Amino acid sequence: PCFLKDWELHVHFKVHGAGKKNLHGDGLALWYTQERLVPGPVFGSKDNFHGLAIFLDTYPNDEATERVFPYISAMVNNGSLTYDHSKDGRWTELAGCTADLRNQNHDTFLAIRYSRGRLTVMTDVEDKNEWKNCIDIAGVQLPTGYFFGASAGTGDLSDNHDIISMKLFQLMVEHPLEDETVDWTKIEPSVSLLKSPKDNVDDPTGNFRSGPLTGWKVFLLLLCALLGIIVCAVVGAVVFQKRQERNKRFY
Repeated sequence: PCFLKDWELHVHFKVHGAGKKNLHGDGLALWYTQERLVPGPVFGSKDNFHGLAIFLDTYPNDEATERVFPYISAMVNNGSLTYDHSKDGRWTELAGCTADLRNQNHDTFLAIRYSRGRLTVMTDVEDKNEWKNCIDIAGVQLPTGYFFGASAGTGDLSDNHDIISMKLFQLMVEHPLEDETVDWTKIEPSVSLLKSPKDNVDDPTGNFRSGPLTGWKVFLLLLCALLGIIVCAVVGAVVFQKRQERNKRFY
């Protein structure tokens, strides 16, 4: 178990196979969870887990998706959420990005950083020897005492998923004094978001956007705009009338 409050995990991995286009799958997952590895349907590990999962998904199960795969996404679970493979985990995804990580002829790396409630995921898959930002989320609560792990899953289509190394680093970060009274092993995995992950929609750029505008939303926007125009017109008329009256007094 890891009892570090602030840490950074570097993973040297390789995903490769003979399948072309979409004839390969399914992907790789990196875990920081309460349970030691238990086989299951989520990239080889159990569903309804407690903790953090980073998915390196190489196969689009949702035919209507606009995402470009391979796609990296993050999920935090307190045991109550289920990963939906048919939608590639879109309903429980916190954020994500596209990363061309498969069948590369050079080394590929991923870094996961957790510090003072901020989760950051970076990639080095372009042979540039530099980190590229993929995910950056604040308000993440993860307890200490959980386990790091990795798993992968295949179906009728397959790939090779190689974990070459996993290196964990402690980050030296100052915490406020009130953190000293917190039992970090009792914290429940959670994320304080301004919106629910279910508001997430397909977005190849990996940005966290709001859902599409419905008819009611368009109507409300138009109504607010109309009311704003009316208010501005009324205020303008009042100001103009007062100026006219003031000018008359001067004459």
